[in-house]
Amino acid sequence: MTTRSPASGQGHSLVSIRLITDDVARLVDFYVRVTGTPVRWSTPEFAELETPAGTLAIGSTRTVALFGAGSARPADNHTAIIEFLVDDVDAEYERIRQVRTEFVNAPTTMPWGNRSLLFRDPDGNLVNLFTPVTPEARARFGR
Repeated sequence: MTTRSPASGQGHSLVSIRLITDDVARLVDFYVRVTGTPVRWSTPEFAELETPAGTLAIGSTRTVALFGAGSARPADNHTAIIEFLVDDVDAEYERIRQVRTEFVNAPTTMPWGNRSLLFRDPDGNLVNLFTPVTPEARARFGR
């Protein structure tokens, strides 16, 4: 696991989001193809895609017992959305259409100023690629 120390006086620092899956290789392949981010394998049961903002970790269901039996279930997420900031969400939509996936929506401009593309990974987790398009949204992300 990637380790980072929170900056002095800044409290906790989000380091990673971990997905638990029955098929690590399949999910890693999907995220590598979608994001273009290289993967670092620690074991056949655990891999990480490190981005400038944090790490997407992917672990096997066989690792769950290390935390507590039954503490996480694969392909059972109905509350979180994994989000990636991209330069051009419309171009990403055209590229991702070549990756077999279930789209929830085509690129849509949201009321808060982001143009978003929502789809599901092979385990059904929601993924959002977005581009800030209004001046306010661009300012929030330093663009």
